Amino acid sequence: MALLELAGVRIHYGGIEAVKGVDLSVDEGEIVTLIGGNGAGKTTTLKTISGLKHPTTGSIAFRGKRIDALPAHQIVSMGIGHAPEGRRIFGRMTVDENLEMGLYAGGGKKREGGKKAEAAAFERVYALFPVLKERRTQPGGTLSGGQQQMLAIGRALMTRPVVLMLDEPSMGLAPMLVEQIFDIIRDISEQGTTVLLIEQNAHMALSIADRGYVIESGSIVLEDSARELLGNDQVRKAYLGEE
Repeated sequence: MALLELAGVRIHYGGIEAVKGVDLSVDEGEIVTLIGGNGAGKTTTLKTISGLKHPTTGSIAFRGKRIDALPAHQIVSMGIGHAPEGRRIFGRMTVDENLEMGLYAGGGKKREGGKKAEAAAFERVYALFPVLKERRTQPGGTLSGGQQQMLAIGRALMTRPVVLMLDEPSMGLAPMLVEQIFDIIRDISEQGTTVLLIEQNAHMALSIADRGYVIESGSIVLEDSARELLGNDQVRKAYLGEE
């Protein structure tokens, strides 16, 4: 049984079908990437897993339990974290305050474990992102783009997720920072967190992933190991910029 599984998921915006019968699974411990062009349905898929939207038809199961009708706060509290596209940090709040928001899930109450668990969550994030610790009292809106992306990922990690969903973590970042972010994603995976990654930088995403899916116009058109997708002529031409 997959840790996270989508079966026949269709998603509409009004009369427009944005996602057309997607089947997707993520096993425990994997990094799985979903690649595709703008408007292909990637972000909509993640929003629907998170409960920010609900599928028109189909099912989403986490640890064997249907979650597609649940509200977003319940899904977070079950163990699905989400760092959204565009970072969406709280610009006037400090780094510490932004991270503390990640502790709140399930109707606004802090997760179980008390102060010790909260301290461990902060310690983990600051170990992964030392620059955030240096700027813990600084307003999030004054951070650089790369630091804001680190803060968005850190805030999602504060929910102590079983599955961490990342939407375009390299968007707008300099190449050196992109490499740093992907190294950190690999570290997060090695620490035991399962990762579902959406990324337009297909080469970087596939270089760290175990498996990948290619989505076009709301439909999955390819599914394979990351290594096989890196060598696939269709992927190389459409997403890796190779002839």
